[in-house]
Amino acid sequence: MGEFEVHRVRFFGLVPAGVRCLAWPPRGVRLALARTDGAVEVYNFAANYFQEKVIPGHETRSVEALCWAAGDRLFGAGLSGDITEYDLARLCVARSIDGCGGPIWSMAVNSSGTQLAIGCEDGSVKLFQVVPGGIQFERNLDRQKGRILCLSWHPSGSHIAAGSINIFRVLDVCSGQTVQRIMVNSHAQKVKHECIVWSIGFLSSGTVVTSDSFGRVQFWDWERGSLVESHTVSTSSVLSLAVSETEESIIVGTSTGAAYQFQLLPVKMGSLEKRWVRTKPFQHHTHDVRAVAHSPTALISGGLDAQLVIRPLMEKVQKKGYGTVLRKFTFPHRRLVSCARKARLLLFQFSQHLELWRLGSTEETGKDGEVLPLCRMPEHLLQLKSKGPEHIYCSCVSPCGSWVAYCTASRFHLYRVKHEGNISVKKVPKVPKLLPPAYQLQFSADSSSLFVASARSSVHVLQLLEPGGCRHLHTLQPPSGSPEAVYLLAVSADGHWLAAVSGDWAIHTYNLKCFKHHCAVPMYSCAVTALAIHPVTNNLVIAYSDQQLFEFSIPEKQYTAWSRTVQSCGLHKLWLERDTPITHITFNPKKPSHILLHDVYMFCILDKSLPLPDDSTLLTNQSTLKQLPETARQRQLHAFKICKKFQPLLFADLLDENCLVMVERPIMDIKTQLPLPVQQKKFGT
Repeated sequence: MGEFEVHRVRFFGLVPAGVRCLAWPPRGVRLALARTDGAVEVYNFAANYFQEKVIPGHETRSVEALCWAAGDRLFGAGLSGDITEYDLARLCVARSIDGCGGPIWSMAVNSSGTQLAIGCEDGSVKLFQVVPGGIQFERNLDRQKGRILCLSWHPSGSHIAAGSINIFRVLDVCSGQTVQRIMVNSHAQKVKHECIVWSIGFLSSGTVVTSDSFGRVQFWDWERGSLVESHTVSTSSVLSLAVSETEESIIVGTSTGAAYQFQLLPVKMGSLEKRWVRTKPFQHHTHDVRAVAHSPTALISGGLDAQLVIRPLMEKVQKKGYGTVLRKFTFPHRRLVSCARKARLLLFQFSQHLELWRLGSTEETGKDGEVLPLCRMPEHLLQLKSKGPEHIYCSCVSPCGSWVAYCTASRFHLYRVKHEGNISVKKVPKVPKLLPPAYQLQFSADSSSLFVASARSSVHVLQLLEPGGCRHLHTLQPPSGSPEAVYLLAVSADGHWLAAVSGDWAIHTYNLKCFKHHCAVPMYSCAVTALAIHPVTNNLVIAYSDQQLFEFSIPEKQYTAWSRTVQSCGLHKLWLERDTPITHITFNPKKPSHILLHDVYMFCILDKSLPLPDDSTLLTNQSTLKQLPETARQRQLHAFKICKKFQPLLFADLLDENCLVMVERPIMDIKTQLPLPVQQKKFGT
């Protein structure tokens, strides 16, 4: 792999927000997720579970419920009392409407996706019609005392079940009247305590499923008002519940971090009588499982520990393989760290502030694996706080370290930084009025230009002026146009070329000398997760969400010979079965054949001068090679040199030909900053 001096950085204090709610569309492939800080994310299961869209949060906008309606339209509602529709092309709020019932605790959509029901603080259930360009208030249903904490439509759309404290009701949608009231704590011994119905499901058979604060999952015949089955699954609350499309499986989440599956099974072999049976317990979380979803092939859960867990249903797969692997996602599939190579600075992005750090240094040398003492400790230079309630979309520091830029939903900010001697920061006044938000910021290699990724596949080019100013030079757009926003940028070291990736996965390249569109890279069937332009050859290296790698020659407008070899021979099976995407690519100018890339769990140097490994070859073979004599080692060498020492790896970059920086965020460091979980009694303690 070669020897590098590695700056191992562990002072990035990122604590991802917990998962608040999930939404899985019927017959869809995209999972919507809302976090406790108001951020909304969309994961594309067809693109190897890639987090393809992120709408940052807002201090005044909590999201208590998400719904897919009218196909691919996404709605959210929360304690601000507004119903919000999200623009998934521009990655922002499209429109909001006041629910007129106080804080909204729950929201549900009917099976046809044409009507939304919201449960409000004032005890009302309100219906809204989903129409082109928004939603329209339809009417109020029968009102009760106490907030409506959960809602579920009958699959026919004729009735709605609404859960509250100690009670749930069934409402007739046509008349708006309550047709059944059922007390959920009438059979409990703890009648002195309030029983909170946290989640509810309405089956086509007429069965209503509830989960409550007594740790029970109960099945009710709503027409008779009787309890059919009751299962106590936890000593604390069962917070969430989701029913499969076939209504033969249910997943529930508890406040102890456990999730359970219930299945509708025959009482005995060949019998027509069926009962709900708790079949599978899962303990993949450490804190409250506030959200669950049930896709046709997987059980999905999200916890306050920030983890999204996807567990495939083994009975739904034909054979064991890549599709049956348990997946856990904690960190975003995008970079929150940028690096000023020349100044050796790191910029860390948080939800409402930025931190600029100077790396430490050493004058010592040592052997492989040895930890060297620092002669200068890492230094926290400054903190930039974003004013207002909006969270930061993106940020970047220039290679020279003298410029810092970031963007929120409505404003673009540019700062001039003095990082030597007396530290100072000055906001650049009168920045160009760009159409916000920006989704990616990228400085040129010589720090003379700033590229701003914007909506409708456009990229704004700004010229940076001394001693501290900027002006708008040009706006780049593809000839075909697109409603999707640009979310990834790559600029060449010579300042000649720019590559931009939009939300429709199209890659366009531009000539920066004449500010014209150069060419488009052939479309591929998966999302782009990272790309970079080689500083010597101007070849564009692209990583896709299915772990494929391509190399495209920008000057020649075609794939390179090496890229065609990769596609004809194929990449190693274990490489393709990795479940986290490549988030950063860089190069070593002194070794043009080397491509440096990383995901959360590995750092890799890909040497194009060496042969590709086949599936029978050991992919991660660095420790094995060290033990072999030189002649045997040469026979075992292949293109992939993989290191898994640094985990979880949020950022890696080359500072110079012999020096790397690795930014880690250990999971245990995050857990120490979370509230204490519900304690469980363990056998033998």
